[in-house]
Amino acid sequence: MILYRISKFDRKFSLEYTKEYTKLYQEFFGIIDTEAGRANGRTNTLDGEYDGYAECVKTIFDPQVITVTQLVEYLFEVIDPYSINKQGIDKGEKYRTGIYSETTVHLNEASCYINNRQDRDDIAVEVKPLTNYVKSADEHQDRLDRCPDDYYHIPKDLLLKYKY
Repeated sequence: MILYRISKFDRKFSLEYTKEYTKLYQEFFGIIDTEAGRANGRTNTLDGEYDGYAECVKTIFDPQVITVTQLVEYLFEVIDPYSINKQGIDKGEKYRTGIYSETTVHLNEASCYINNRQDRDDIAVEVKPLTNYVKSADEHQDRLDRCPDDYYHIPKDLLLKYKY
């Protein structure tokens, strides 16, 4: 998840994890926009060999409505925070779970949430600065709307839990 904060002074901030979360995050009040992408790869292109990126959802939100802690709580509902390089049947380094931001305060709040959990020693979610972001191809944007019967490792009832 990549976090971008939106305020009256700037229109940016973000959180992290994969393409199917895009629709889910947009259902939460305070989420302005989401975009499927790749975080912390070594290149700025979608072409070529795997470059170390993590699949992610760039999340633009209004911090006067929703906090980073609340976003991380929602993230923990839909991921397996104990898995390493895996979500559902998807396996590999690009499926690792993480929270990435260019804003240190966001990373500190996410780390604090994790460190305050009793299961903190078992959690495999990385919290790191966002060093690179590349928007995913159009086929990965708004995937739930376009392919509602596709495979998603999030149960349908959970996908619809926050729908108005």
